[in-house]
Amino acid sequence: MAVPQYRCGIQVVKMKYTELFKESNEEIRERYELSMERIEEIKKEQSVREPIKEYFKAVAGFIQQMKELAELVLNDRLRLMDLQELKRRNDDLYRDVLPKNYETSYANPRYAVQQLGTKYGKLLAFLYSEIRGMIVYAYEARLWEITVYSELFIEIYNYFEEEDEYTYKDIKRAVYDFISDYTGEMVEYRTRELLDPELSLVKDIVTSWDLTDLRYLYQFGEYIGENEVRTAEFLNSLPEADVKAMAFTFTEGYKRGFEAARIDLTKKKTVNIRYNIGFERMLYYAIDNFKKLGLEPVIYRGAVNSVNKKQHLKIGYHSTGPNKQYDYDHRFDNGLYLDKAYNERKLAGLKKAYETYKNEAAVYAGPALIEVFGEENFAPENKAEVIKLDKRQQKLYVLYNRDSSLIMNEYVKGEETSFTIISYPIPEIGDRFQEIFAETVKVNTLDNQIYKEIQQAIIDVLDQGEYVRILGSGKNKTDLVVMLYELSDPLKETIFENCTADVNIPVGEVFTSPKLTGTKGILHVTQVYLNGLEYHDLTLNFEDGRISSYTCKNFEAEEENRQFVKENLMYNQETLPIGEFAIGTNTTAYVMARKYQIADKLPILIAEKTGPHFAVGDTCYKMSEDLKLYNPDGKQIVAKDNEVSILRKTDMDKAYFNCHTDITIPYDELGEITVYKKDGESITIIKDGRFILLGTERLNEAFK
Repeated sequence: MAVPQYRCGIQVVKMKYTELFKESNEEIRERYELSMERIEEIKKEQSVREPIKEYFKAVAGFIQQMKELAELVLNDRLRLMDLQELKRRNDDLYRDVLPKNYETSYANPRYAVQQLGTKYGKLLAFLYSEIRGMIVYAYEARLWEITVYSELFIEIYNYFEEEDEYTYKDIKRAVYDFISDYTGEMVEYRTRELLDPELSLVKDIVTSWDLTDLRYLYQFGEYIGENEVRTAEFLNSLPEADVKAMAFTFTEGYKRGFEAARIDLTKKKTVNIRYNIGFERMLYYAIDNFKKLGLEPVIYRGAVNSVNKKQHLKIGYHSTGPNKQYDYDHRFDNGLYLDKAYNERKLAGLKKAYETYKNEAAVYAGPALIEVFGEENFAPENKAEVIKLDKRQQKLYVLYNRDSSLIMNEYVKGEETSFTIISYPIPEIGDRFQEIFAETVKVNTLDNQIYKEIQQAIIDVLDQGEYVRILGSGKNKTDLVVMLYELSDPLKETIFENCTADVNIPVGEVFTSPKLTGTKGILHVTQVYLNGLEYHDLTLNFEDGRISSYTCKNFEAEEENRQFVKENLMYNQETLPIGEFAIGTNTTAYVMARKYQIADKLPILIAEKTGPHFAVGDTCYKMSEDLKLYNPDGKQIVAKDNEVSILRKTDMDKAYFNCHTDITIPYDELGEITVYKKDGESITIIKDGRFILLGTERLNEAFK
């Protein structure tokens, strides 16, 4: 068998990544050794009462495991282990948070409360969850983080040695002081991860390992399950030309995004790649393609500490993970310390970090994402024992997201960057994984020219409209009127963008920023999967384009349903506007979903192309509204602002929400989409889930 070009041979090149922290590791080494000695003693001592003592012994044992792991990394010994040993170690690291063991794990707030009491359970579950981040710090040879978290662990243990009526307050203060002391460093490092190509762990692995040797999967420090192993094996089984074509579609879409927006890519030097572990063979060629475009990839992992996490979401490279309920249980751990002073410290740290890396920020081109789909749908359990944000903290959380976004845009100009997203299935999707993968490749590479012409026919009608009415059918109760931007020069201007396969792969939508005033009605979907969470009977009511009420039917109690929507769809904001109205045209993707019965598993990237969709939050043009964009027909896209985003010119603090979540009505729940003109004439685009507008009939061929 011919050796694929990406192979470097059996000899694996020693990682250069560990050398980056050599100086800081030497500086912290004495503190590190002292903390490890103290933790060794804790395992043997009897000075803390039961059952607290068992908790500290268990967590101390975990920290010792991290010490051993860090030494293996520092001495470059992991790469020499055989596959079975690496797998065993990976299983050991994540065993207690796997679903089958999670019910008796101290990382589970419910179990911690049951075993350690209501008073201390939440605090100690938080502490253990933060300490579990040491897995990452060990794999990345970062002794500073291991040391400071070990010192916090020891400090809290010391309070229990002399437990009295003040111990609970002492522990809370210790956590608060710890976060206060180190937030700046944590935020600065996270910012560096986004911008500095020298942080090269993933590039080192992908470019130096023989990717047919699956030992490479266990060098990242992430949980490696069946999805990661089987995906890597599958990509290794594909012809080299096929994998190269996948990488080309991905990187070419990125380049075309810059071309479509008329942004000069030659001024940029870095691109942030985010992906799911298992796709390294495709990533190998993508890295090479980006370098030919003059871009050095920056690849950082999803955050592991509460300071840098965004709820349960994994932003960065990651695996499919050991347990989504574990991530969900700890989504608001920052509620333990979030206050106004913390916000101010974190924002000051972020500002300082971007100032430090301002040169790197100026040449950052934007993110390129390889998303995956096919995981079993996750409808989370809403536990009473988890840490949550109170109303005051919810407002502070919203304010931080707004202010941090403004700081980032000061250094990374929205009008100077672009992005691309592509998606593929993973083996968990079922026995027909390989067929679905092939169909997805087909969907991702549909003919842009054909769709461009069909979508222009739709836009030509929409541009004549005063408003559009969208009606559901069957169980879908949608009845929504969407007001449209008023054109001043129809010969030169257009309301909708003709979206082909560049920033959003696959092809297949026309979209706009609707006028809020007068937009009203009900948006309803019977089942939808958003940001990793499943919603049943999601219902949003709109008045003047803003959410006036909301609910779902995930839980028996109405208050739980409302809270679920507020926390996870609205990100704790009281209301959100409609930032986007779009009509998806990718009937091929829709039919694929029905053929394989995977409609509930499609990522929003593909799902949004399979019917009309509505985004709540910011418009698609956030921070780049003044950048002139043109459709292929030469008309300028002018509907880029709404009544909220335009406030950026007078009151920036009120212009953005820092979220944009697409909600799609599938064709089989769609009654009609009709355009209404000012003179009362109406033109229907879709009726009973089928395109009936002249010039769009070809889209119905997929249904046959």
